[in-house]
Amino acid sequence: MRQEGRGIGLAAKLDAYVLQDHGLDTYAANHALGLPTDARSYRCGAQMLLALGIRRIRLITNNPDKAAQLSQANIEVLECIPTSTFLTRFNRNYLAAKARLTRHHLTL
Repeated sequence: MRQEGRGIGLAAKLDAYVLQDHGLDTYAANHALGLPTDARSYRCGAQMLLALGIRRIRLITNNPDKAAQLSQANIEVLECIPTSTFLTRFNRNYLAAKARLTRHHLTL
């Protein structure tokens, strides 16, 4: 599934990186370019699961939107299993913005 740059595409993600180099976080950079916070769709993944006869899953993710989209596509999400995240000085601001703006459930 093509999900580069939260669904905005690789070229737009490169443009966002330039803005991030000037101090914007990843989400503010997307918004400055007129792009959504996250444009990913999990419909294709849900269709693949349904085609395989899979209707119920335990989902490994920190992303509540992923679980919500799969549920809306008739996949029963029995449980969301969070993944670990390793906090470093390089990703601290990114993870803080991610938790604040997307309601990701992060275990640091």
